[in-house]
Formats: sequence, C-alpha cells, structure tokens
Amino acid sequence: MYESKLAGSVEQYERHLFLCYKSHESWPTRVEESDADPLPKLLASALKARKNDINLKTRLTICEAGDNGKLSDGDVLIFPEMILYRGLIESEVDRFVEDVLVNEKVELSGKIEKLSGSYVYVCCHNNRDRRCGVCGPILIEKFKEEIGSKDLKKHVSVTACSHVGGHKYAGNVIIFSATPHGKIAGNWYGYVTPDDIQELLDKQIGQGEAVDRIWRGQMGANVKGVKEPNHTNETNLKSNEKQPKEIVTSSASKGGCCRGADGFSCCKDENVEKKPVKKGLLSWIGK
Repeated sequence: MYESKLAGSVEQYERHLFLCYKSHESWPTRVEESDADPLPKLLASALKARKNDINLKTRLTICEAGDNGKLSDGDVLIFPEMILYRGLIESEVDRFVEDVLVNEKVELSGKIEKLSGSYVYVCCHNNRDRRCGVCGPILIEKFKEEIGSKDLKKHVSVTACSHVGGHKYAGNVIIFSATPHGKIAGNWYGYVTPDDIQELLDKQIGQGEAVDRIWRGQMGANVKGVKEPNHTNETNLKSNEKQPKEIVTSSASKGGCCRGADGFSCCKDENVEKKPVKKGLLSWIGK
C-alpha cells in the first residue's frame, strides 16, 4: 500500500469521443484492436491515421448505450462540442472522421444532434482490469440511486465505459458537465467510492465545482505543473487529511482492489488478480 497523487494523472487532450458499442461484459481486453469488433477497430484506426489532420487532440473510449433507450450501438457522443452522431456504421467511418473531426463541418451531416445535460462515465472494463470490473458497476448502481432520489434522470446520464487509463485509481469516473461560466468540462476522478457520489452530483454537476480530493485532471488542461483546483475551500484537503491510498494487487493479494479515503473499499470481491496486457494501439488518438 502506498500513497499516490491523483492530480495531474490525466494526459493532456482536447476532445473526447465515446462510441456506443455492446456491453462492458463483452468487451475484450483491447476492444479497439479486436478483429471481432470491426466498428471500434475501424474508428480507432481512422483516427490514428488522420491524427495530424485533426486540430484537437482527440481521445476515443467505448461505452454502453445505456438502458434509457435514448442511445443505440453506433452512436458517437462528442465532447466538449456536446453533439451526438447517430448510427455510425463501418462503411461511414472515414467520412465521419473527415467531415466531423477534420473539417468540423457538422452541419453537412444529417445525423448530428445536440446534447444537453450532464454525462457520467464509469470505467467497468473487467476484461482489461478486474479492479474497474468490480468497482465500476457498484458505482453506477449508486449513481443511479442518487440520480433517481434527486429527480435528475432527465438531466444526468450515467453509463459504463472502457479503459480510460489508470486502473490503479479505480473507481475511475469522468464527468462532462457545465462550469459556472457555461463551458463544458470533462473532469476525471479516481479512487471514487459510493460515499463520494452525492458530493459529485451536488458539487461537480450541480455547482460546476470540482471535488478536489479525488480529482485527477480535466479535458483541455495541460498536465505540466498541474495543481489540484481551488474551486472551493470546502473540498480542498486540509493539511491533516489523508490522501487516498493506492492498492497494489496481485494473484496473492488480499487487499481491496479499489480504495478511497480512510481505507474504504467499494469492492465486493477483494481477491483480485491483476493481469498483464501487452501494449498496442491505445484509446489515445493523436498521442
């Protein structure tokens, strides 16, 4: 067990694409490279091939369509533009990248819709790393419970997503919501536990203020010299408060697979094996 600094653990990028595709239980270790999953692979390859032509450093993540019936496989959500491209198919991938991402002529596509509200993505990529596979669904369940109790179902969407980097920080959460100035920000959080959900909804989504103690970074922020945000005094760590603990796991580990402040673990199964994966095409495009 050792302490790990969260702030600055997100590499700089400027745009985030989420491709709706199947369920997190079915995603292979590297879904963007799987021959059995041609749509994610084609999109990842096209983005990589055109990275020098795309003005904004763009990241691709796979997500579930969710259970609200509003999204379907093949839909692409694009942040910070807050637009939705409906029903991407394999034969349209190159045109999508050319029109929407390279030329940024979204008006040329009849498949574009505007998004509204806030979007929460929780890493649940079990086949990539057991820690997020265990913690993620628990966090989604708690998010949905709190969203329902606050009557926010029409305003806040929460869904599972694939590997975002930093499984050691599980639970990993990304929230796209408006700042107090109306700008769409993508804030990353690590070591999230069910006890943090209400504060994330009230502070990050409700007030546009980061929850500093579990904040990893933000879309658009330069990681060099990044510091934890000082949005409010209420969420800043005091000098005598403990940083979240990071847990190193192995096949022999009996420690929690995800750990928040004060040693809290949201995991049901704490005997977790961390499986090594070979490096290849990452979800980073334009790295």
